[in-house]
Amino acid sequence: MCPAGVGRLGRNTLAGVAGRRVAASARPPRIPASDEGTAPEVNEVPAIRLNNGTLMPQLGYGVFQVPDSEAAHAVGTALEAGYRSIDTAAAYGNEKGTGRAIAASGVPREELFVTTKLWNDRSRTWRREEVLGALDTSLSKLGLDHLDLYLIHWPRPMRDDFLTIWKTFEEIAESGRARAVGVSNFRPADLERLGAESPLVPAVNQIELHPLFPQAELRAVHATLGIVTEAWSPLGQGKELLTLPAVTEAAARHGRTPAQVVLRWHLQLGNVVIPKSVTPSRIRENLDVFGFELDAADLASLDALGRGASAGRIGPDPAVFDA
Repeated sequence: MCPAGVGRLGRNTLAGVAGRRVAASARPPRIPASDEGTAPEVNEVPAIRLNNGTLMPQLGYGVFQVPDSEAAHAVGTALEAGYRSIDTAAAYGNEKGTGRAIAASGVPREELFVTTKLWNDRSRTWRREEVLGALDTSLSKLGLDHLDLYLIHWPRPMRDDFLTIWKTFEEIAESGRARAVGVSNFRPADLERLGAESPLVPAVNQIELHPLFPQAELRAVHATLGIVTEAWSPLGQGKELLTLPAVTEAAARHGRTPAQVVLRWHLQLGNVVIPKSVTPSRIRENLDVFGFELDAADLASLDALGRGASAGRIGPDPAVFDA
């Protein structure tokens, strides 16, 4: 049975293989957050339609840097609060804890959207068998028989193996072991190379994106190709961004927290966001962003915070990252 107030995200029944463009609806379906606990009824999470027709919640819970020993509690708290999209990765080392939380939650599998990522490091050559083996390992740790989204974690252009990996991702998408496949941290040049070699367009590119590093050029490329933009580190490093006048003044006007204002900025841009916290009150706070809207002046003030790559980026540069 579906818990009260929770919409269903069933398996994609639309025609077309993963990655083929499907026109987005003018008004995307909305997935209500749980009305149990402290989450207010206005928390309806929009569902973005990916380019193969699969629906993805526009706001999810990220578990980056959450130890595996704490992941079950943190993810469990998020699921209780009403989150239905969970983002993890093989490199995070917390797929087992995430899987324990999913199993214990009682939330039907079809209501969840689970993302993990292939850690394409230097330990392997990443031929077909190795990619499929990594997927098997992630699924086993998560306790699942399929993913909703599987991503290549980094392009690592100096090793030039993401094209080979993507060929296996085509197979994974066709098999249904992932309802959609995509990439993470890919630059316009990487997406161009991928498009030249494969008919399969990534459904999502998960990138560092926040008001200090808005990635306007890359977002424009995504819009042209039909790729959904997903923001990791959507609040930046928090300490600086959340104290800037453009953010704090908008928060005061709307009676919201600075973090809620920044998340709202993302949502109104059309980004998917995966904020991370292990504090229960903040987990709930980050979900409570659907009862208000920023006006044009608010959006312009936050847009003006962008600093460009040299000053705005807080994570590794995908052009050189090869850890």
